[in-house]
Amino acid sequence: MALINCPECDKQVSTAAHACPSCGFPVAEKLKAQSSSTTLGAANHPSELLLEVRPSWWNYFWHLFFFWLIVPVIVAWWKRAATVLRVYPNRVTLERGLFSKCYQDFLPRDIRSIDVDQSFIARMSGIGDITISTAAAVEGAERIEGVPDPRGIRELILAQRGNH
Repeated sequence: MALINCPECDKQVSTAAHACPSCGFPVAEKLKAQSSSTTLGAANHPSELLLEVRPSWWNYFWHLFFFWLIVPVIVAWWKRAATVLRVYPNRVTLERGLFSKCYQDFLPRDIRSIDVDQSFIARMSGIGDITISTAAAVEGAERIEGVPDPRGIRELILAQRGNH
């Protein structure tokens, strides 16, 4: 048991005493509070992680909102750039892909049929799907989706077939 100075009256008090005999200050309670705070401080090492905080997703709401608006545009551009149908006087070529490419050539005399599919909205906007079926292969049907003026393209290909 050591003697310490009372924080209130500055007289010496035993550490075993519950209160200062001179002024009545609760010395034992203050000593317990001080010792527990020093042991907590000793347990916290400088390298110990106490808290990790990241910004809320709500902080990025507009970023995420506009991200979902721009992704469909990028996907549509990618798909549109990946398909090209070319009609030449003696052949029809279909090119698919951006990085890996697939080239298909159709001779007009080998084309069995050209099917045009248009929904109501597609007819109103002037687009449609073309399916080119060939006699050269068993499963020789190629579908090209969303082409402008599909009936005009069909007539152009049929005119090339009639020329040869």
